[in-house]
Amino acid sequence: MTIAEQRARALYAARRDRLPIDPFTETDPDMSADDAYAVQTRFASMLLDDGDSICGYKLGLTSKAMQEMMGISDPDFGPVLHSMVHDGDLDTSALIQPKAEAEIALVLDRPLKGPGVTTLDAARAVGGAVAAIEVVDSRIADWRIKLADTISDLASIGGVVMSSRIVPLDFDLRLVGMTFSLNGSVVATGAGAAALGNPLTALAWLANTLARHDVTLEEGMFIMTGSLHAAVDVRAGDVARADFDRLGPVALRMA
Repeated sequence: MTIAEQRARALYAARRDRLPIDPFTETDPDMSADDAYAVQTRFASMLLDDGDSICGYKLGLTSKAMQEMMGISDPDFGPVLHSMVHDGDLDTSALIQPKAEAEIALVLDRPLKGPGVTTLDAARAVGGAVAAIEVVDSRIADWRIKLADTISDLASIGGVVMSSRIVPLDFDLRLVGMTFSLNGSVVATGAGAAALGNPLTALAWLANTLARHDVTLEEGMFIMTGSLHAAVDVRAGDVARADFDRLGPVALRMA
């Protein structure tokens, strides 16, 4: 059994049993991003073998502040599976240490594949933008993550809730303002420019990066383009709501 297989199995068990594991980087401080994506690929394959399927992708570490904190210059990414998409309620019993983030999701109405994808190419492939909340969760104990840990762990995804309203892109996504509320109190604000300077730039980066693995972003997929603010701890009974200019609201209840 390869090291990547061993690590993927450990993450799979942690997710299944809700028992977090120690960071891989504590015992292997030289673990690279390529090593981590090998783990991620195997971990995702195990979930697909259970009957799940990929319906989109998520980006993480898209803000300059987070990149500086992690000592990197690029975001990371991971697949979003159908089982991770929820209609507004998310069962906390399936999670370990959840946090919520408001994001702009982009829905593709044509395939997109790099290399060489520009922001304009990305815009042409997008059918519209959607208000979204991602619940991030870590199978790594106490969120003691470094870059290789979060990449391995499907970029720390827990679940996604999106508005049913898809808004055509006749405006500048960088300027979309957002307020994020928890149990009726505003706890964070943000704007589209927090996502790698422009959510469309984030989409182009993803398409070009996936091209190295011969992966195409397919028509109908959605892309979570990155948090617009610092993640907020959530627990059972909490209600989170994000209100976006142009895109409208989206709400999440932690059941």
